[in-house]
Amino acid sequence: MADLFATVPGRALAVYAHPDDPEISCGGTLAAWAAGGAAVHVLTCTRGDKGSPDPTVDPDALAARRAEEVAAAAQVLGLAGHDQLDIDDGAIDNSAAVRSQIVAVIRRVRPEVVVCPDPTAVFFGDTYVNHRDHRMVGWAALDAVAPAAGNPHYFPEAGPAHAVPVVLLSGTLAPDVWVDVAAALDTKVAALACHRSQLGSEGEQWLRAVITARAEDDGRAGRTALAEGFRRLTLLEP
Repeated sequence: MADLFATVPGRALAVYAHPDDPEISCGGTLAAWAAGGAAVHVLTCTRGDKGSPDPTVDPDALAARRAEEVAAAAQVLGLAGHDQLDIDDGAIDNSAAVRSQIVAVIRRVRPEVVVCPDPTAVFFGDTYVNHRDHRMVGWAALDAVAPAAGNPHYFPEAGPAHAVPVVLLSGTLAPDVWVDVAAALDTKVAALACHRSQLGSEGEQWLRAVITARAEDDGRAGRTALAEGFRRLTLLEP
């Protein structure tokens, strides 16, 4: 039987690479938790400066625009807070410097659940290779969670240690838990629509159709109408 993650955490943190990644990957989940009373925070690790195929676009101007889009989407989702690191697209690594910044946010937010990309998911069929930034952030987030954030000897300058009980990995090839997002799908679509620089000419109607189809696929796997699927890591028993 499919396993539904029905618990609304008191505090949650989503760690992703690009400005629109949280909404795409788990926007329904974040919106559902926020509506349920959770204090939900998002950390975006890159500036989004390369998020355009147009060679005439100024990267700094694009990054500034995307930061505004992040703030608008956060308001739609009902987030308690959002942070963004000043790292260029394509330049992020699973380095001590990056991990220390993620650890600092984890220790400040003190989440019960961290949501991040599954870095082991590389090839999706024969048509898509998972973006390097997604994989780097996935590994950096996992290494920041365990062991760094919970061990006071790692990055002591980043604040008091905090052990994260649960991690949910999105974009995974091995989902084993699903969140029902039927009541939050409209909010997810509205949050994604805030990222106008990425929407292109297709418009919000196209976006809604794509997001709904994905949620229906995950819903079939999770045996509910509309869902988002994750791989769950239980690092601390309740």
